[in-house]
Amino acid sequence: MPMKLFDEIPRERPATPLLDSFDHPAALRAMNDKQLAQLADELRAYLLYSVGVSGGHFGAGLGVVELSVALHHAFHTPDDRLVWDVGHQAYPHKILTGRREAMLSIRQHGGLAAFPRRAESGYDTFGVGHSSTSISAALGMALAARAQGENRRVCAIIGDGALSAGMAFEALAHAGHVDANMLVILNDNEMSISENVGGMATYLARVLSSKPYLKMREEGKKVLSHLPGALELARRTEEHMKGMVSPATLFEEMGFNYVGPIDGHDLDTLTETLENLRDLEGPQFLHVKTVKGKGFLPAEADQIGYHAITKLEKPSVASNTGPLKKPIIKEAAPKKKYCNVFGDWLCDMAAADSRLIGITPAMREGSDLIRFSKEYSERYFDVAIAEQHAVTLAAGMACEGMKPVVAIYSTFLQRGYDQLIHDVAVQHLDVTFAIDRAGLVGEDGPTHHGSMDLSFLRCVPGMVILAPADEAECRAMLSAAYHHPGPAAVRYPRGTGPGVTIPDHLEALAIGQAEVRRKATGEGASIALLAFGSVNSAAAEVADRLDATHINMRSIKPLDRDAILHAADEHELLVTLEENVVAGGAGSAVNELLHAEGVQVEVLNIGLPDAFVEHGTPAELLRDCGLDADGIERAIRARLP
Repeated sequence: MPMKLFDEIPRERPATPLLDSFDHPAALRAMNDKQLAQLADELRAYLLYSVGVSGGHFGAGLGVVELSVALHHAFHTPDDRLVWDVGHQAYPHKILTGRREAMLSIRQHGGLAAFPRRAESGYDTFGVGHSSTSISAALGMALAARAQGENRRVCAIIGDGALSAGMAFEALAHAGHVDANMLVILNDNEMSISENVGGMATYLARVLSSKPYLKMREEGKKVLSHLPGALELARRTEEHMKGMVSPATLFEEMGFNYVGPIDGHDLDTLTETLENLRDLEGPQFLHVKTVKGKGFLPAEADQIGYHAITKLEKPSVASNTGPLKKPIIKEAAPKKKYCNVFGDWLCDMAAADSRLIGITPAMREGSDLIRFSKEYSERYFDVAIAEQHAVTLAAGMACEGMKPVVAIYSTFLQRGYDQLIHDVAVQHLDVTFAIDRAGLVGEDGPTHHGSMDLSFLRCVPGMVILAPADEAECRAMLSAAYHHPGPAAVRYPRGTGPGVTIPDHLEALAIGQAEVRRKATGEGASIALLAFGSVNSAAAEVADRLDATHINMRSIKPLDRDAILHAADEHELLVTLEENVVAGGAGSAVNELLHAEGVQVEVLNIGLPDAFVEHGTPAELLRDCGLDADGIERAIRARLP
């Protein structure tokens, strides 16, 4: 039965009678091949519709529709454990596991999470959001099942991009060493490992996973074990046979029984192979080839552009014709995003200094290194999903006199923290960190919020940390961090700033010098707002309401000591504001300075709470955390006599 193809996103809910007939995947295990094929078509149609309504991750889920159906058909979920890596591709899994109608609320305030989450469903066996964790987690589950004497099966599904991280290979090596009963599925959609998908590879996959072959293999081992050298000869012969049609050798050497590659959209082959592999003992590795965006023709043609989409507005009846193009949201005013400010600065600084090197761990589009990668391709390094390597690579370059700039999201820098300390800071190397997505990023939720970078960076000796209040400051701070002879970071939020004019020059902002943006004159003269980074816009509004002093602090480390002591001398209450957790953040730095100087003054620290903030729009989350203007004003008034 051929796959149904789509060239537009359904504007109305499609008819999905088979999908609607069950709420739990146990029903899939009673379906025949024809029903499973129908279910896959309905699942793809509903996925297109639901993401069109809600917005969200798109292409990855379309690419694993058949795999999701086959997995829930072959495995006895939730007793058997499915561990999805990252979770971009888990939307079909969510639809099949009792959350079909709730998908319309995904990534919205109070709705479903963007990624698998244990608290959301028993079918979400491991919470994710960052990449390359699935094999380690699945191995832990497999070893726990063995220790408990249970016959539970465990399967990790990981993409070829996530497999590039060292953590994934560490887990593979360990799984082979302990001979765990688990299956690792490599969802290969970028042809980064092998192109050998065809009749021979598919046939070999069926044979190598079949029970007769595996029984013969094990019996043969017993017989050959009594003949000197015969068992090793047989093993090498089998490896070479597999290696001729597949990249098996690497995984076989790690202790896995490798099967594949097979077509990840051939539902019959998938279900048969998974049923064969489910009950096998020891580590199993299945390599499937998929197409990101499969079944939706525009997404197949533009896999990067359709990684995620914004939700679609309901059209008028007259306009509901013709193929749907990728939605484009036009802003009322032409503001540049902070990542665009960085992208332009990087190219301009590269033109001025031939020593500049740009490094990113698979975030070329998100961090806006697209232009730089084209104009300075010889100085551009995308190291794939390998944040630890990115940081130490930069350290090595700095040792040789180059000027590396690491473009990285705040939440992903956490993964390279040891390298930042041990390889960069201890050696006081000249590495600049452009930290994007600092603060609350929105719909991707707690795994992606940049809530803690000020806290974990501030304690690193020799580190310079800057946070701009607007786009112009961002450009000037990047220049300041770049020229600083040691490790320095500029942390900026997702999205746009207030829309100030951005200069063309590369003049650096003075490090450690705050700016008084408003001086109180009346009753509010007792209050000074010390704002760090993105909260300056809200601080300006609150300062006007309360007639308070507003200081744009600019630098978290080093602090402007004189500005803080002067503010403490002239005001009765200092209010620190930051889009970072209060614990160990910028406000804590102010407290420490005042204590060290023996200054007695009332201080109110306002920042993110000591909790993991859920998903929603940034405006909703700032309101919930009391970091919008109204929340800040309420907190200050509650503190006043």
